[in-house]
Amino acid sequence: MTQLKIRSIGNSLGVILPKEALSQLKLGDGDAVYLTTAPDGALRLTPYDPQFESQLKAARKGMAKYRNALRELAK
Repeated sequence: MTQLKIRSIGNSLGVILPKEALSQLKLGDGDAVYLTTAPDGALRLTPYDPQFESQLKAARKGMAKYRNALRELAK
């Protein structure tokens, strides 16, 4: 566990993530992160857009269902 301090950044408040956390999340300067709420109420910081992930899951399901039709259309 890493303790982070809330700091004043201009007119806002923020936290500075240590190098190890950035490396583990595979993030760099200017990358976007998403703060989501887990089912147990905990907050989760992730580099993945949860809405995009659900759309991708639906697309994969549709591609699997209509695999043969998509293959024929690709010809």
